[in-house]
Amino acid sequence: MFEIRPRKKVVQANWEGYMAERAQRVHDDALKRFFDMPLPSPDTPIGKVPMVALDMETTGLDERRHAIVSIGVVPFTLDRIPLAQRRYWVVKPSRPLDEASIAYHHITHSEIANAPDLDAVLDELLEVLAGRLVVVHFRNIERPFLDAAVKARRGEGVLFPMIDTMSLEARMHRQTLWARFRRWLGRPPVSIRLNASRERYGLPAYQGHHALVDALATAELLQAQMSYHYTPETPLKALWC
Repeated sequence: MFEIRPRKKVVQANWEGYMAERAQRVHDDALKRFFDMPLPSPDTPIGKVPMVALDMETTGLDERRHAIVSIGVVPFTLDRIPLAQRRYWVVKPSRPLDEASIAYHHITHSEIANAPDLDAVLDELLEVLAGRLVVVHFRNIERPFLDAAVKARRGEGVLFPMIDTMSLEARMHRQTLWARFRRWLGRPPVSIRLNASRERYGLPAYQGHHALVDALATAELLQAQMSYHYTPETPLKALWC
């Protein structure tokens, strides 16, 4: 019988140094306020960390050719999710919608006709994110898309540490000895998509591909992951990337 254990070695980026260095060099006022707001230190127990779940719907998967159409954010901690603090924006993409993206996220031409550009809501978004640890499900969407979009509008990008709930699921179900043995047997990998991950913890199924709903689903998933596999004393450096 193989025992399933998460990997212990996690490569650490020097996020504290990066954030401090960006605060010194950045010119845009909203970005400066964002980088000036200190994050918790890497040794801070996750139970004491203020967090915010972030999700975006986009017109595709390549930040060089596609654009953001909606953003949802839900501030939370391990103990509670104050839904009154949620925020949701539909924004006009810099590139036209196509039928495939409409079918995916259900945001239509009429909805974006009078929507603001991302630049109009960016200051508010950065204010919500500042000082909180951002939590996403699959950082390879939110991180590059937001960085590219901010760079296009403010001339300076924005990168910051994240906790990626998909990456945490991968540690449990894709990167263990048991997972490698399953692959050797030719069995399909365990799904680490958002709804499949939630199902493993007994969380209810939500209608996907809505930025605010998916942000809430991600916050709940992280709470469950911490309850099942970690403790409130787990240091932030064991989780962020």
